[in-house]
Amino acid sequence: MVVGLGSGPASFMVIKYLSRQLKEGLLKDIVGIPMSVSAASEAAKAGIPLDNHLDTPKTDVAFNDADIVEEDTLAAIIGRPKFQGSESVIQAKSILKATSSLVFIITQMQYTRDIDGSIPVVIRSERWMETAEEIDDLFLGDAEVWRRSAIGNAGPTGGDFPIITTEGYNILDLIFTSPISNLSQVAQSLEAVDGVVEHGVICGIPCTAVIASEDGVHTVDNLSESALRGS
Repeated sequence: MVVGLGSGPASFMVIKYLSRQLKEGLLKDIVGIPMSVSAASEAAKAGIPLDNHLDTPKTDVAFNDADIVEEDTLAAIIGRPKFQGSESVIQAKSILKATSSLVFIITQMQYTRDIDGSIPVVIRSERWMETAEEIDDLFLGDAEVWRRSAIGNAGPTGGDFPIITTEGYNILDLIFTSPISNLSQVAQSLEAVDGVVEHGVICGIPCTAVIASEDGVHTVDNLSESALRGS
């Protein structure tokens, strides 16, 4: 089995769990495909065999933390502040979109109908200002657009030290000041902007959410056709 290994506290707990299963002989013949540098590091320390996502583009199952997941549709946002220059929204999304079984691991507070906050947008570094202005015009009155800084919080322009991703791109944070009514529409609008390479919205994909609360753990999925149409 090929397993996509996500990033974040919950995903790292799963990596440790897989490691124990391997060491106890309860699990064998798995290969991990890490979604980030940090996931690769955790998996290597845990003794999980690894391969590159470019060499093994298809996974049997992939799990990841999510910043927020929309009730029912399970449309999700990934890549808020944890993604810095050494991490990759592009790599994570390519693995999540190509898996046979997608699992988000979240807390009850992250599972909501009231989606708000920021969406990371990966853009080409050249002519970044024009791209940012076009996105700003698309969501005028609903969101602000800031270029993510590698050092501190430098405001809309990212200061003198904007993040450069592993692929050589910048990251914009599309920060909504009002609730996001339709994540899917936001994703489609971003994808139509020249200069946008990728974004942190995942929608329209069959998946399961594992949700932890004070009352225990439960799972929900969006495997019905109606749920997917709604996303």
